[in-house]
Amino acid sequence: MHRDPVLIERRLHRVLTQRLLPAVHAHGIPLDVGVWPVSGEPVPVAEGLAAEYRPTAVGHRWGPAWSTCWFRISGTVPEAWAGSRVEAVLDLGFDATKAGFAAEGLVYRADGTAVKALNPRNAWVTVAEEAVGGEEFTYYVEAAANPVILDDGPGGISFLPTRSGDRASWLTGRGEAGDPIYRLTRADLAVLDREVFELTQDLDVLGGLLAELPEEDTRRWQLLRAVESALDAVDLHDIAGTAAAARELLAPALAVPAGERAHRISAVGHAHIDTAWLWPLRETVRKVARTVSNVTALMDEHPDFQFVMSQAQQLAWLKEHRPEVYARAQEKARTGQFLPTGSLWVEPDTNITGGESLVRQFVHGKRFYLEEFGVETREMWLPDTFGYNAALPQLMKLAGVRWFVTQKISWNTTNDFPHHTFWWEGIDGTRVFSHFPPVDTYNAELSGAEVAHSERNFRDKGLANRSLVPFGYGDGGGGPTREMLGRAARLGDLGGSARVEIEGPEAFFAKAHEEYGDQAPVWVGELYLELHRGTLTSQLGTKQGNRRSEHLLREVELWCATATLRTGATYPYERLDRLWKTVLTHQFHDILPGSSIAWVHQEAEETYAGVLAELTALVDEAQRALAGDGSGTVVFNAAPHARGGVPALGAAPLDTVAPEAAAEPSGEAPLLLDNGLVRVTVDERGLVTSIWDVEAERETVAPGAAANLLQLHQDFPNQWDAWDIDAFYRNAVTDLTEADEVSATPEGGVRVVRTVGASRIEQVLTLPAGARRLDVDTRVDWREREKLLKVAFPVDIRAETSRGEIPFGHTPRPTHSNTSWEAAKFEFCAHRWLHLEEPGFGVALVNDSSYGHEVTRDVRPDGGSTTTARLTLLRAASFPDPEADLGEHRLRYGLVVNASLGDAIREGYHFNLAERRVPGDRAVTPLVSVDNDAVVIEAVKLADDGSGDLVVRLYESLGGRATARLDCDLPLAGAAVTDLLERPLADQPTPPDLERLRLRPFEIRTLRLTPAAH
Repeated sequence: MHRDPVLIERRLHRVLTQRLLPAVHAHGIPLDVGVWPVSGEPVPVAEGLAAEYRPTAVGHRWGPAWSTCWFRISGTVPEAWAGSRVEAVLDLGFDATKAGFAAEGLVYRADGTAVKALNPRNAWVTVAEEAVGGEEFTYYVEAAANPVILDDGPGGISFLPTRSGDRASWLTGRGEAGDPIYRLTRADLAVLDREVFELTQDLDVLGGLLAELPEEDTRRWQLLRAVESALDAVDLHDIAGTAAAARELLAPALAVPAGERAHRISAVGHAHIDTAWLWPLRETVRKVARTVSNVTALMDEHPDFQFVMSQAQQLAWLKEHRPEVYARAQEKARTGQFLPTGSLWVEPDTNITGGESLVRQFVHGKRFYLEEFGVETREMWLPDTFGYNAALPQLMKLAGVRWFVTQKISWNTTNDFPHHTFWWEGIDGTRVFSHFPPVDTYNAELSGAEVAHSERNFRDKGLANRSLVPFGYGDGGGGPTREMLGRAARLGDLGGSARVEIEGPEAFFAKAHEEYGDQAPVWVGELYLELHRGTLTSQLGTKQGNRRSEHLLREVELWCATATLRTGATYPYERLDRLWKTVLTHQFHDILPGSSIAWVHQEAEETYAGVLAELTALVDEAQRALAGDGSGTVVFNAAPHARGGVPALGAAPLDTVAPEAAAEPSGEAPLLLDNGLVRVTVDERGLVTSIWDVEAERETVAPGAAANLLQLHQDFPNQWDAWDIDAFYRNAVTDLTEADEVSATPEGGVRVVRTVGASRIEQVLTLPAGARRLDVDTRVDWREREKLLKVAFPVDIRAETSRGEIPFGHTPRPTHSNTSWEAAKFEFCAHRWLHLEEPGFGVALVNDSSYGHEVTRDVRPDGGSTTTARLTLLRAASFPDPEADLGEHRLRYGLVVNASLGDAIREGYHFNLAERRVPGDRAVTPLVSVDNDAVVIEAVKLADDGSGDLVVRLYESLGGRATARLDCDLPLAGAAVTDLLERPLADQPTPPDLERLRLRPFEIRTLRLTPAAH
């Protein structure tokens, strides 16, 4: 008999989905249902349990967007069901394609303990493992009406503007509740037919496998025959009575073992939960509780199941808000099933997050796992972050991290990354063993298609034969399911398939490292994601809050440590711990990049305002204690470089600081600014036509060009609005050359006012005294939608590469686009500065809150090339926040003329760490200093353990070897080189030679100094 594979597969799909799966829960009877809608924000569990419920039934409409509705379900197990597994089956209005992105629920017992979550593909609750009959029960369901933001249809995700991401006004009592968006669809008590369930699993796995085998493979035809025979054996009107016979026919096919050379997959239970994204932080707290409840319940039934959780903040929330669920996680950690991993406080953006913040991500993440679980995590687990800076390998090593995992680079749109397992080498030469799961998802279901794709896609065949698959529904979808575990069990040793084994990442990496030895390929430099480039600019207010918080935290630690050791002031350990964690949480890779709903960013900006106010008060308190009670003024400099007569990390009375004359503009256009070092010409259009370096006798602006040229582009990417900038934006540009006003200011600058569309842009250009830096202070009332605002500086420099600041160093990037890899980096990240140089002359573009940069080679009128640096200032994406970036903003940037690389580094710090003037008359000698400008002191603080030790973190900044003397203005009883967690390193000399610190290129060194009086 001829067998048509296509017809058999179609038959299998229909029988499985329409008959067998519904038959898993047989003999259903309705449950009694009561309902209590919550008015406002979610309430404590005790309040939900004690509420007055009114009777309702299937068909009840519930849930205005972002609301909570409590359901009470109760019933009695029929006597006839004795010996059966009895489950409540509940459908809150689920869409199976929206697991984690729509309605969710958490089930409680009457005593308030969590049972498990309800999700579109996990909609059951165990009532009795083996019923005796007659049991009465009551459960409560806390149902969340989270609206669908990222909707999709036949053409894919629409990315249409939506107001669903706004915080509902009725939640705070400012308006009426909206219409219900969900409908209770099912509330039954049912028997779980174990034999039918196992049959569905058998057919699911074999059907998934045969669909992936090539037509000429004998194994495919064996499976087709077995599946067809089993389908023939099933009586669709007596599924329960014929399921066992069908399974017997499938057993021989399931017993065929995999070959010895079969690809090996380490299946890691996982549930990627975005700390905020299409929902606010408060909803993530509940998503975490639901997911952990789910997986710990699953562990009870499957002792071999292991699950990783990768963000310490989420577990800290669990500890605070749901301690009984947290206790379950700790219990399962002791059995080796629940695996804290990742080593970070959250899964942060690693492009925009500053260097010291990345240090604290490791410190607070690893410390939490150590203190709460007794686990020294060894992995950096970042599956979803939008690119990875080249300083991370060294930071990982210094934090005791040995392995790195991500999946996101598979989203590249231009170039395929050439490896899946490799050594990643950072800017200092440190290498970390790394893996990109070839399954190309971090929410796998262990389907036949995914397992086959992992094997086919694996790019390191010949060197090794092993990959990792993170499986489980994420973002509140509940994590792994019993169906996924059933697939894993069958795929452990199944002919025609890769071998699947459930284990943790540490086990995978140990085996992969053993396979490769030292033969794994090496990737040097940043891991640039060829996608989501717009995240460097979206939601400027959030990015400014982070940048300013990072610098204020530096100042608070510096001045509070100095005040404690100089005056006996109290160091604010607890407040700093709290403030750091708040800032770290908001560095999550959908908050800081600007890719969350409006609610998230509105709350983030409110949070940052509070953080900045508290940090500023702490700085002021410490500085006043240091400055004394005199009637003069003391100037404080928190930057790591001296300036204007004030030492780095210290302070000097104002009367000892030499005054310098500021630039004075001429009266009429073209206006001239001249501070004796640089002479700037601003024409009647408000454009900078000349930046003349007096000492070098050299023009900076390219011939025939104008600098500080604002440019407007259409900004409507093909998808992922807040995330993406597509290269075709360059095809159309409007140069803003019309000015409403060009005038001299009383303070000695030039004011330029422009109107573009409905927006107003006011800029003040100044030349600070004693600096070769043109500053541009920009205030924008931004009302444009789906527009991109850039500023261009065409410079008369032939630079083969640009260098942009990254954490603890910088990254060189070609200024040309000779290859597809270079062309894809048309928008890249730089922190405080971007440097361009030809032998003998360079410029630096510094900023106070911008990250998106580009450098192009443009054609000059004479046929030569001009190097143009552009800074991306603002966007106005329409999704997921349709009013993103609209409103008033202030931002600053500057061009440093005749700047070396060291000048760029110094000016970047100075531009972001302004001098502070405080009443008093007392000079403040720095606690520590170095005698080599190439060595930058990044942090000065007291040790976190309260010992009173002084911790100093410094790094080599130029990319060369450096020797420096560290002077400490305190008598010392001891010193040690430590890891990032301030623990002495065994491979470092103790005590270190502070007079001859020898640093490798970009080396980071953490020193712990014990004062003699301690």
